[in-house]
Order: sequence, then structure tokens, then C-alpha cells
Amino acid sequence: MSDYETVLIEREGRVARVSFNRPEKLNSFNGTLRREFLRAAQEVNADSDVWVVVLTGAGRAFGAGADLSDTSEPATNGAEGVEDVLNAEYKPGVLAIHHARKPWIAAVNGPCAGISYSYAMACDLMVMAESSYLFQPFVGIGLVPDGGATWLLPSLVGAKRAYELMAFGEKLGAEKAVEWGLANRMLPDDDFAGHAMSFAQELAGRSPMALRYAKEALAFAATHNLSDAISKEAALQPLCIGSDDAKEAIKAFFEKRQPNWQGK
Repeated sequence: MSDYETVLIEREGRVARVSFNRPEKLNSFNGTLRREFLRAAQEVNADSDVWVVVLTGAGRAFGAGADLSDTSEPATNGAEGVEDVLNAEYKPGVLAIHHARKPWIAAVNGPCAGISYSYAMACDLMVMAESSYLFQPFVGIGLVPDGGATWLLPSLVGAKRAYELMAFGEKLGAEKAVEWGLANRMLPDDDFAGHAMSFAQELAGRSPMALRYAKEALAFAATHNLSDAISKEAALQPLCIGSDDAKEAIKAFFEKRQPNWQGK
């Protein structure tokens, strides 16, 4: 794994943990973090030995959004350059998660606000610490939500709830986030990282091919009708049935043991 200034990558078996690593700034984004995160995401996505990725934040926050204290950032210097940064640096990072062939899990360990919220929502699954929360601050400071929030949030909770969260800037706690479908699990604050890793390891114990193609089928179904979705599933199923992993799964079933997945 490469060395980074603002991102930390750690491996535990088939799971890679990618951490935003600016804890003194609550992991808020500056130019270095934007660019390094994209490289880190590309690195773990390309690593065939990594089957599941956990995205989290170092220290007490997942991420506080853009670093408004950084005077070199476009957001602190008027409108000039903001559109370029959003399209050229934030957008590729969010899409690197969304388009990954392997599942990403957002492990929200503390405050998750602004653009950081979009990175979390782009993940396939989300677990949250009991005391953590999600926060859309944009309207409260006269800005429009960005980083894909206007697509990601309503796709998870519906348009009316999404607009409410954006308009009123409610800090959405873990329990309500699970209730509304934004998060999958609320985990204890105590050893949250360990609990999140256990969740990820359990997922990594599933067929990596099946996880990949299930993610692909879900993404396809989101923008197509039922008939097309059935046809997409039918096209993907032979790839799984004919795989070594499917043969191993059948063998393991009769031998009453866990399959030894190979991802092929």
C-alpha cells in the first residue's frame, strides 16, 4: 500500500480500512485529501486481494465536510474555481466508491457533515456509532448541497425527507438514520472500530463474485424497469453459476463447511 499524508490504509485479511486522516481538522477536506483519497480508492479498488473496503475517519469525526479554515480553498475565496473543484476532484472520489466492483462500508464514527456525508452515502452499506450523526449544513450557510447529495439522499430516504434534512439542517442521529434507511446498523461507541471491522469481516466471508454482481444488478435496476432488471439478472447469473466459487459452494454445502472463496 502507498504512503499518504492525509489518508491511512490498513489491511485486515480481505478487508481494507481507508481512513480520512486529518484528525486535527475533523478530517475536513483540503486539496491534498481530495486528491489522495481518489488515489487511495483507486488503489484498494484495483487490489484483487481486497474484497471489502471500510471507509472511516481518524480521531473523533468521520468528516466535517470542506475545510473552510483553509484560505487556499476555492470555497473560501468566492465562486471562482468552486465548480472546477467539485467536478474535477470531489466527483471522481464519490464515483470511485459508487462504481467500485467491491462493496464499501461507511463506518461513521462521529460527526459526518457536508461533502463527507456524500462520501458516506456513496458506500453500499453504512454502520454508525451510537453517538455519531449525519448533518447537511449547506442551506444554513447559503449553499446548495453538493457532492451528489441531491441524488444520493433522496434515493435513500425519499425526496420529501431529503429536502427536510437539507432545508432544516437536522443532525440525524444513528438510531433515526437506521429507522429511515440511511444506515444499516447502530453499533456501540465502545470499540466502534472493532465492531465495524467485525461487520466488514462477516461481509468478506461471502462470495466476492456474488457481492460484485449483486451490486451491479442493484445499480442497473435503479435506473431501469422491472423487465429490464430481470433480464440483467438473467445475464449475470450464468457468470456466477459457471464460476469456481459456485462449484466450491456446492461442495462445501455437502461437506457441511464454509466455502473457501477464490473470487473466480
